[in-house]
Amino acid sequence: MKKLNVGNKIKTTGTGGFSFKGGTVKYFEEHITKSIPFFLESHKLISKLSTFFISENSNVYDFGCSTGLASRSIIDGNLNKKFNLYGIDLSKDMIVKAKKLSNNNTYKKIKFMYGDVITKKIKKSDLIVSNYFIQFIPPKKRQLVFDKVFRSLNHGGGFIFFEKTRGPDARFQDIFTQLYNEYKSDVGFSEKEILDKSKSIRGYLEPFTEKENFNFLKRAGFKDFVTVFKYYSFQGFLAIK
Repeated sequence: MKKLNVGNKIKTTGTGGFSFKGGTVKYFEEHITKSIPFFLESHKLISKLSTFFISENSNVYDFGCSTGLASRSIIDGNLNKKFNLYGIDLSKDMIVKAKKLSNNNTYKKIKFMYGDVITKKIKKSDLIVSNYFIQFIPPKKRQLVFDKVFRSLNHGGGFIFFEKTRGPDARFQDIFTQLYNEYKSDVGFSEKEILDKSKSIRGYLEPFTEKENFNFLKRAGFKDFVTVFKYYSFQGFLAIK
């Protein structure tokens, strides 16, 4: 099968073949930081928002933690507090990388675990974070993630999640797609890398509109939620139970 080159030395196995395993892991943070507008800023926002929900002995979860960047950002924002932080990911390679990057006195208390967030047992929590993760959950299973989050949160607990979203109709989506392609070109991706990346995530990354994400929250039981970040088709949301 012909390999696709999606940039930053990451190659995938054809259409729909993007994965979070093997060679992707080595260059993942470099690639995603370059690919997603204001990616590092999203972590700073997560860090600041987390301070409103984390107290002494809180349980906090990072769903789809990948290399642990969001988890480390949460620690950075709450250095004076004693709490429990768990990162969960379905890629064993990502978990290995996350543990390696967090192997120091500041971050060593993060507990990284392999598993499916839908089926894994979760403690009652004050905060759950998901950074560009739910978009990779198959649409027919996506509601299960939101349901799990709502059940797992304590009253007053927060759910912070960032997602690539779809425009509310074809006109907006066409504008967002063109602007995002220009963005990727401006930051140094070649036309072939942009095309190959689009092919590699086809049928794998399925974005939903802002309204559809709000509907997921409503069906799960959330009544209070707001958009905290938006740039083209990249959005951050905060829901409070």
